[in-house]
Amino acid sequence: MLSYIRNDKYDAAHFDNEWVILNTDKFTVTKINEIGGFCWSLLEQSQTVDTLAQAIRKEYEVMDDTLEEDLHNFLSDLLKFNLIDHAN
Repeated sequence: MLSYIRNDKYDAAHFDNEWVILNTDKFTVTKINEIGGFCWSLLEQSQTVDTLAQAIRKEYEVMDDTLEEDLHNFLSDLLKFNLIDHAN
């Protein structure tokens, strides 16, 4: 199973219910919501889609059947912007 870890080169800031991740290499700003920020915090250590989904369900009591698919899409976007890497 694929695992992911955040790229520590980039800074993130939390404002109200939104997070902002600054990619200083490409001069981009990525805004994510509160749950995305929660995932970003967890990605300090290697995580899989399953471990992230379990943590989200526990923290936010989310019972959405599409959570894993949403996480795949979210992680794909973070990979595309070089904000996370595949963990070994």
